[in-house]
Amino acid sequence: MEAKADADYTQDGTVDFRGQPAVPSRTGKWKACAFLVGYEAFERMAFYGVASNLVNYLTRELHEDTVSSVISVNNWSGSVWITPILGAYIADSYLGRFWTFTISSLIYVLGMSMLSIGVSLKRLKPSCSNGICSKASSTQITFFYTALYTMAIGAGGTKPNISTFGADQFDDFNPNEKELKDSFFNWWMFTSFLGALIATLGLVYIQDNLGWGLGYGIPTVGLLISLLVFYAGTPMYRHKVRKTRSPATEIMSVPVAAFKNRSLQLPTHPSQLYENDSQYYLSTGKRQIHHTPTLRFLDKAAIRQGSTSGSPRAPLTVTQVEGAKLIFGMVTIWLVTLIPSTIWAQINTLFVKQGTTLDRKLGSDFRIPAASLGSFVTLSMLLSVPMYDRFFVPFMRQRTGNPRGITLLQRLGIGFSMHIIAIAIAYAVEVKRMHVIKENNAIGPKDVVPMSIFWLLPQYVLIGIADVFHAVGLLEFFYDQSPENMQSLGTTFFTSGIGVGNFLNSFLVTMVDKITGKGESKSWIGDNLNDCHLDYYYGFLLVLSSVNLMVFLWASSRYIYKKESIMVKDGLCVEMEENPSMDASLGLQV
Repeated sequence: MEAKADADYTQDGTVDFRGQPAVPSRTGKWKACAFLVGYEAFERMAFYGVASNLVNYLTRELHEDTVSSVISVNNWSGSVWITPILGAYIADSYLGRFWTFTISSLIYVLGMSMLSIGVSLKRLKPSCSNGICSKASSTQITFFYTALYTMAIGAGGTKPNISTFGADQFDDFNPNEKELKDSFFNWWMFTSFLGALIATLGLVYIQDNLGWGLGYGIPTVGLLISLLVFYAGTPMYRHKVRKTRSPATEIMSVPVAAFKNRSLQLPTHPSQLYENDSQYYLSTGKRQIHHTPTLRFLDKAAIRQGSTSGSPRAPLTVTQVEGAKLIFGMVTIWLVTLIPSTIWAQINTLFVKQGTTLDRKLGSDFRIPAASLGSFVTLSMLLSVPMYDRFFVPFMRQRTGNPRGITLLQRLGIGFSMHIIAIAIAYAVEVKRMHVIKENNAIGPKDVVPMSIFWLLPQYVLIGIADVFHAVGLLEFFYDQSPENMQSLGTTFFTSGIGVGNFLNSFLVTMVDKITGKGESKSWIGDNLNDCHLDYYYGFLLVLSSVNLMVFLWASSRYIYKKESIMVKDGLCVEMEENPSMDASLGLQV
């Protein structure tokens, strides 16, 4: 009877909205995620609706110069992607994913509402008379940027929690649900990019031709509707129970304890380190992480010192130490994602400004908005995700035996390689553009270069395909490799990498502009893109990306994947969850 009762509930310890053990037949899986994907689509529509065309709004409407507008866009985008660190910490340590998301989503909607008002009311925009526009006042600038950064604060709580909350709807220890979860992040990102497609195709056109207020107002209303749909699904959601008061503090206690024990000798075998017995993990539902041979100095935090029962400094467990090792290992991988994120940052900044200089006519009357070319990133990604999930993964699974087809780090490596090819194409196209400018003497700031904007298409498409490997792979990697009680915070490795990549691009643009624009020299990135050397900057990014790929291959070859187990009630059966140890296809550890 007891075994049958246990089978009626999820094995990963999740609960329903009443705090009772979750019943698999009534909660979770894709029927619960269906209520979440609507918000993700509208949130992405809102973000990309702002981000894709923000550089043009700042230059056209607020009359900022090119370098300042690029820096402003990068700083805001960086903030949107880096604030999730705080939101994830609050979720993991205090409020949980559901309530952190709920509060933050309302702040996000407030920011979008303010932004819609800011671009609609005349007194909140610079005035123009006889074709001459005044500079934006301090009040106008303050209101606009307050709205933008209110969005960033709201994003801090929504971004790291909505995707992890969706992943929580699948039981890792139910084989059928585990198989569904392996595809979850692919289809989650598919939904995300569907919202981005609508933004870059539809909203950008509306902003350029029908008005900024309508272009920002549509996603704001959509967000409100999607939140109502999200709350309607509350009875179907599963919730992870917090098993540690402050997981981040627990992780930081490991190097502190290891330092205090620095004079002690490590035992000859890991089994002599301190660890809770199996009954502890059975009663608490926590997962046990197994010992790995990396960062051996941290093992000193788990050295037994006589009787631990009355010791004022009881040792930490192997599981706690291995959790810290996972975080340090993830930091290493995170560092090598920063340069690819600077390549991604070009989509909404220099790629757009580059497109404004080219021939954008389609037919006799229609002109393609430069920012709309970003839709091809989304389109190529949307087409590639089903092909990856339905064809590539099964094909590779038969050859490698890996349930994912290829390892997570192999997936990232392919994405990084595609980014290098994309920036190489961008460099070649820019060299071609400069040649056409020279041939036609089109060096004026408003001169249209007689070269089709569709020359930029290959770099957009390739970045979209790369995102299937890079963006989706990063999100899955950081969720999968995080300690169980830090999966929201772990997911912020993905968002913060993009954020720091944007800040890094701001830094690079600023330094390159200052260094190359000294004296009488022309800046590589000037206000007049027809009379500067953007190709040199792309070449600089190409070199950085190539070096970064070499560093990534080195870091990947030394990374050891998480190995963990959970004790479940099934008679006296112990179910293990473990990854294989090596995949030789690229020489990267699994």
